[in-house]
Amino acid sequence: MSLSRHHWLGLYLRGVAMGAADLVPGVSGGTIALVTGIYDRLISAIASVGIDALRMVLSGKIKDAWAHVDGNFLVAVGAGILSSVVALASLLNWLLMNYPLPLWGLFCGLILASAIHLFYTSRIDWTGREYALWLTGAGVATVIGLMHATQLTVGPFSVFFAGAIAISAMLLPGISGSFLLLILGMYQPVIGALVNVDLVTVGLFALGCICGLVVFSRLLKALLARAQRATMAILYGFLLGSVIMLWPWQQPISSVIDQHGENRVVQSVPVLPQTYEELVGEPMLFLCLLAFTLGAGLVSLLLSVGSVEH
Repeated sequence: MSLSRHHWLGLYLRGVAMGAADLVPGVSGGTIALVTGIYDRLISAIASVGIDALRMVLSGKIKDAWAHVDGNFLVAVGAGILSSVVALASLLNWLLMNYPLPLWGLFCGLILASAIHLFYTSRIDWTGREYALWLTGAGVATVIGLMHATQLTVGPFSVFFAGAIAISAMLLPGISGSFLLLILGMYQPVIGALVNVDLVTVGLFALGCICGLVVFSRLLKALLARAQRATMAILYGFLLGSVIMLWPWQQPISSVIDQHGENRVVQSVPVLPQTYEELVGEPMLFLCLLAFTLGAGLVSLLLSVGSVEH
């Protein structure tokens, strides 16, 4: 499908937002895709990359293969994600180190406003079943957010498994791949492997990511095709339930020492700003509320940036 410059820019900026979201533990690029109306198309395009497309390429049908995988769409979104990661990684890391509470407030406002918007503007004919699935999705995301970290034994299978789980989570709105790595106790080993250029571990993790992407994208595509209302109700629930992971004021429960010798919180519980001030420190209430409002306002901006042809 050809894209006009206006449509390409809209997709590119959506990719920028997705890349920024994926850089923050607890936030998923899939969330931005869902909010901005490209989720179905993204899953369909990713799921189309496979044997059929390869056969077309090998038989010289390059244009057919490109159309089959919705290449223009993937390039536009992918370029946005890549440029965002390159341009914003340092800034977001600095904000996480120096102003974590307002940053969480920003994403909390964005996610909560998105969940409300999607609930009231969705094409779902809400019945008792859809409400039940919506609440189930919200409950699952909430439980994940409150889970105690475990510690998998680092080995070939666990590294592969971690890659498959992390990439699958990134396709879901409201669930962060990096957060699940923390829960599994695999965040530090994976980051350490990247820092130390451990090609075997990195290769196994990447292989897990590829397999997870291939399998899970096809599963999601099938679910969206055969049970779209039910699937979207669950996804909307995931989005709402993820707010608990982004609530700015969290009381740390457990932590681990990362590869830099610093404490990294792996489990926390949400508390009120007053309680946070008593137990942890300065709640930065004004900045958090300001960031929350800005995040909610960004939803309108994301929705208005270009129109996408489906």
